[in-house]
Amino acid sequence: MAFDLSMPILVIDDYGTMIRIIRNLLKQIGFENVDDATDGSVALAKMQGKKYGLVISDWNMEPMTGYDLLREVRANPDLSQTPFIMITAESKTENVIAAKKAGVSNYIVKPFNAATLKTKMEAVFRDNLLRRGRTSTVVDVHIRITIGSDSHVSTGELDVHV
Repeated sequence: MAFDLSMPILVIDDYGTMIRIIRNLLKQIGFENVDDATDGSVALAKMQGKKYGLVISDWNMEPMTGYDLLREVRANPDLSQTPFIMITAESKTENVIAAKKAGVSNYIVKPFNAATLKTKMEAVFRDNLLRRGRTSTVVDVHIRITIGSDSHVSTGELDVHV
């Protein structure tokens, strides 16, 4: 799946090294327009001032966690459709379920690499397209055209793969 590599992305983590790691992974994929925030409240303020194509947030932060940020984003009509990937070091089933119920687009457990991030991002944007009713389905069309008059008839055939 092709991405809009100019899409603005917001990365939220209270650990500066993790922000740098995620920025580098995004750069490997081809993204350059990346902003960051150190907690959910800073991120929410940034999101109210700029439309992001994707939010990637750590779960465990203070004073506002990634989970609390997710709930705020989903409750805000202006932000509710923003794709949101949650990242955490914990793979507790109850956290995954809570995040899913709160409307997370996808979930990544640390550590991860660029390929994992790209796969999760592809899934998020594919799911968004399906929810909006725009699918990229392959359709085969066979067309037979006949043109002519009583004295001359031409027939042609065309196969189109859309």
